[in-house]
Amino acid sequence: DQPRVLLCSGATKDMGKMLGGEEEKDPDAQKKEEERQEALRQQEEERKAKHARMEAEREKVRQQIRDKYGLKKKEEKEAEEKAALEQPCEGSLTRPKKAIPAGCGDEEEEEEESILDTVLKYLPGPLQDMFKK
Repeated sequence: DQPRVLLCSGATKDMGKMLGGEEEKDPDAQKKEEERQEALRQQEEERKAKHARMEAEREKVRQQIRDKYGLKKKEEKEAEEKAALEQPCEGSLTRPKKAIPAGCGDEEEEEEESILDTVLKYLPGPLQDMFKK
């Protein structure tokens, strides 16, 4: 019978809390919470430092590989390509040739005429006369 009494007394205490009654206040609760928060902050700082060290080691290995094979960093490649595009081409008055999208310009019209002429060659004589007019 004693375990039931203990269970009931514990349950009634919890029921009082659930129903909005006064909780028992631990005098050291705030101090414990501050210590817990400080421990979490310290763990997070240690974790960040560890990851920074690991990334520095990885970058060192990457740089050794780049030096060995003559590779460049992605940022360096992008910077060189951008600089190459920004340099004006000789003889160009407006913009570099790369800036003109493919298919724009006079070449397209010449291609269309040649395709039309090719199609006309395969048509019978009376139809060719109709299309030429």
